[in-house]
Parts: sequence; C-alpha cells; structure tokens
Amino acid sequence: MLVFWRQKLVFLSVPKTGTTAIETALASSADMMISNPPELKHAPVYRYNRFFRPMFERACNASDLELMAVMREPVSWLASWYRYRRRDFMRGHVNSTHEVSFEEFVREYMKGDKKAPFANVGSQAKFLEPRPNGVKVDHLFRYEDQSRLLNFLEDRLERTIQLERRNTSPAMPVELPLATQKKLRKKCAAEFELYESLA
Repeated sequence: MLVFWRQKLVFLSVPKTGTTAIETALASSADMMISNPPELKHAPVYRYNRFFRPMFERACNASDLELMAVMREPVSWLASWYRYRRRDFMRGHVNSTHEVSFEEFVREYMKGDKKAPFANVGSQAKFLEPRPNGVKVDHLFRYEDQSRLLNFLEDRLERTIQLERRNTSPAMPVELPLATQKKLRKKCAAEFELYESLA
C-alpha cells in the first residue's frame, strides 16, 4: 500500500496485479509505503476502512483521500497465482501447485470455503468490495491496460514512471477447457462482472 499525502491518493495493492513493480517505481514519491507484513501490504478495502481510514481521519483530520487499485482479468489472475505457487522452492509446501494441473487448481478454487490450501488465493471482488459507509475504490484500472493506469499516475503525481518487472511468476503455458471456464464464470460471477464493468 502506498499513500501520497499531498495528492490525496492511496494505492491499494491487489495481489498478482503488478503492484510490486508499481511500489518499487513510486516508493520515492510516496509519503507512506507499507511493504510488510503481507496482511497490511495487501490491505483490502475493508481493512483500509477499519484501520487506516480512522487513523487518517482522527490523527490527521483528513477525510478526502481517494483510493485506487488495479484488477486483473480473472482467469489470468488465477493463472498467475498457479504459476507463482509452482516456483521451485514451493515444492513440497501445502500451497504448492506442482502436483496439480491448472484446471485442477481452478476447480479447487471454485469450492469456496472448502478449497485446498494451494487454491486459497482470495478474491479480487471481495478485496475491492465497497463498504456500507461509502468507502470504495475511486479509481480502478485493468491490469491489462497499463497505459491508462500509468497515464493516471503520471498526471496525478506529476512525474514520469518507468516500470520494471518484479516478483513475476514462472512462464509456462496454462490452459482451461471451455466447460471449466463456463463453470468458473458462473461460480465466480462477481469477479467477471466487476472486471467487465471497467472501461
């Protein structure tokens, strides 16, 4: 998570959406950068609303901060998690995907609360879900539309930005049969509806 105080902007880091590269590029411009622990680095809207927003409002008398985030196409997002958990050092861990195919990973992910640890990667829609008090992401960008994201950041921060690939998953082909894709779209409709609502 990055906070740009003068620009009244908070960047929420959705996992597996290139946030490490963005944080590395913008760290020198940020007034606050939370890179650890992961629970705070990747604080979703509900955690920001519960812990960070009250701090900013009470200690700093600031209630006008805007939230921004990046969302990845849902199948691509799952594929990134699958590849990430196939890194060599993950072999033998309960979160490893070395012993399963991508389709098996997705099928396990669709089990909801009963999924195996290797498929427990959360939900982008849940991460970005608006709160009843009105706190929401004001600026949400598609991961696949990097130019729009960077144009917004460069304009808001009044600086040029050069991104370097960071924390990338191993390259490998992943395929998902059409029937499984259709089931995923039905079971995780909120993910696809949110992504497809983005201009």
